[in-house]
Amino acid sequence: MEYPLTSSFNVNKHLAIASYSLPSPVKNHPRLNGRLHNRFTFSGLSVEKRRRSAVLVASASNNGGFSSGGSSYCEFSSLNTPIEPATPAGRFLSSVLLNERKSFHDAVADTLEKLVAELDEAYARRSLTADSSEAHLHRRIAELKKRECKTAVEDVMYMLILYKFTEIKVYLIPKLSMCIYNGRLEILPSKDWELESIHNSEILEMIRTHLTSVIGWKPDFSVTDNWATTKIKRLNLRHIYTSSILFGYFLKSATLRHQLEMSFTDPIDDMVLNSGNHLPLPEFYSLRRNKNLVFGQPPNTISTCKKKQEKLSSYLMGFAPDSLVKCGEPNSKEAINLIARHSFGLFGDVDSDDVILTSFATLKRFVLEAVAFGSFLWDAEEYVKTVYNLEDN
Repeated sequence: MEYPLTSSFNVNKHLAIASYSLPSPVKNHPRLNGRLHNRFTFSGLSVEKRRRSAVLVASASNNGGFSSGGSSYCEFSSLNTPIEPATPAGRFLSSVLLNERKSFHDAVADTLEKLVAELDEAYARRSLTADSSEAHLHRRIAELKKRECKTAVEDVMYMLILYKFTEIKVYLIPKLSMCIYNGRLEILPSKDWELESIHNSEILEMIRTHLTSVIGWKPDFSVTDNWATTKIKRLNLRHIYTSSILFGYFLKSATLRHQLEMSFTDPIDDMVLNSGNHLPLPEFYSLRRNKNLVFGQPPNTISTCKKKQEKLSSYLMGFAPDSLVKCGEPNSKEAINLIARHSFGLFGDVDSDDVILTSFATLKRFVLEAVAFGSFLWDAEEYVKTVYNLEDN
């Protein structure tokens, strides 16, 4: 079952800001039944979710967990993500990430290969029985297998994103229902430095502009300003979070396009690039990563002689509005569905009149986390599609 999500981008000075609409809550999300075979068995593994009640403020402990001064707390951990894996494959990778981290890359690669094999087998049987009395049955089986594999791939992408967050020692904000007490929400520690460390200085400047635009945060805020009490509707916070995911996805896509275009020197390439028709990144290059390299780096250069360097912000100003929209939209329906699933898992069934009391520091944490999520989503999507055929958006 898909969670529809639409987005649009507008240019505001040197900034592309996402806006979107989310669907009503979708229940009874399909789950995979069955077992993936060969090297790994997924259905026999499960991860126990720890549930904690909500408190006013969460604070860090030395072991990476979070606790309050009371008997219950909003716990930050890799076990306490807004959504749980919906498939045996996802639960298996969650267990590997927790218990056998060094094997995670291999487990992801093998999982994707097995999903491809299962789907190919279902399609082959459908073709072989096309003229038989069992044609309808095997056509239905193939449709169900496609749906199951799609959900499994979304889980794989989510686990890849969690892996990247654990690399910078940041845990995702748990479900808000666990972290709000008497209408008050505060997230401590903010983890600003860790969440900003994945970006270069130019991207950080664009993110600061985005923060000012969506929550009114300013770089010259004092400590008092950062922790000043402010109110926000939960629905608006969900809008800001989801649009910031799309913004992070856009920044990653645009940055790699920019780096690639700056490396072109062939006269034909220059003619194409200077024609004003900015082509999608996949049309410029096809990068096949090693299956053990979950997140590869972009190619260094195509030539040692580079074009004159242009700032990313100036480069983006040369895009037509429709090109900005295309650059900011996720390439696959799996990515779109995952954004909506994560957002719904985090914020739940939102009432438009539900108001949260919080601070600018906490709002900033939400935005920075969402931007990082979008950047990691781009990485996960690029990796997965080297093995599995994602559905085009």
